Amino acid sequence: MQENKKKCMDLANRIYDLDEKVYKCVGSALGRTFTGNRESTVQNLCMMMLTKPDGHLLRSELALIGNMARTIPDKEEKSRMLTEYDSILKEIEKLPDSFGQVDIIDLARAELNLSSRRKLSESDHLVICISRTQGSAGNDIGFELADDLHINYYDVEIFNQVLNRLEAEKGSVNDAEAEHFTYFDKYRKRSFRLKTWFREFNRYHGLPRQDAVFFNMSDLICNLARTEDCVIMGRCADAILTNNHIPHISLFISAPFSLRIQRTMASKNMEFRQASRFLKQMDRQHKKYYDFYTGGRWGRPENYDLCINSANYGIRETIDLIERMIDQKRK
Repeated sequence: MQENKKKCMDLANRIYDLDEKVYKCVGSALGRTFTGNRESTVQNLCMMMLTKPDGHLLRSELALIGNMARTIPDKEEKSRMLTEYDSILKEIEKLPDSFGQVDIIDLARAELNLSSRRKLSESDHLVICISRTQGSAGNDIGFELADDLHINYYDVEIFNQVLNRLEAEKGSVNDAEAEHFTYFDKYRKRSFRLKTWFREFNRYHGLPRQDAVFFNMSDLICNLARTEDCVIMGRCADAILTNNHIPHISLFISAPFSLRIQRTMASKNMEFRQASRFLKQMDRQHKKYYDFYTGGRWGRPENYDLCINSANYGIRETIDLIERMIDQKRK
């Protein structure tokens, strides 16, 4: 345990140093990923590595640094920063509690699968939108896919931070000011307060706060898809890009409920009933959010280019399947 904690502390210091170096190379007005003092930041990073349920937070922080590093104009500095970034990722993967460590696979079905292919036009950006059921390893697949293809990765935590930075000076609405989609419920009656109604009416130009957040997020997603290659997790990105006629690949990743429960119990240290309730609640909230804002039906096969049962492949083989499909694997 002590040896593992020491490794985590060493890695946390390397991550903090890399963030500082990348920021100096880029000189971006967006600022550093970590704005707190070194001691507290390193402690927080260490705890993320030691605690399984917080693995997705660590992944988001690392992705922010990687995204910024890929914008470094000097090729030598860019190569040096990304080499250190890759080295840190490999060390984290060796930790016993690192993200993606608890796999999901049905061995009996894994040998029966065939791969498919699809080529994009050379003039289009490679934009991959991933929707997923909770516990199907969709986030782990999306993160590692983006890293394999050397493109940027965006999930809800990253969008929160990007919108915070871009909109703070304007006083605009952003995801940090709104309720997370987990608590989204358009069908629940809310208490009415005139003072609150007037404040939000003025600030959000007559829109409900959650709607203003969604439209602001939609603008950001469209801008990203028009200007760069990226993987976007959730956020109704597939429907948003379709409505704006922006080329993309949409994927839906799921797995049998029983296997998702097993993985959730292992990765989040939950009991069976707790894991079952958690999965049902999260799937229900994903569906409500998607159905309300898109007018579509979350999880319906006809909404996606490819639906994948990740339990038939496992994390690594699912990533390989997607790469073969798009025929865009980059060395």
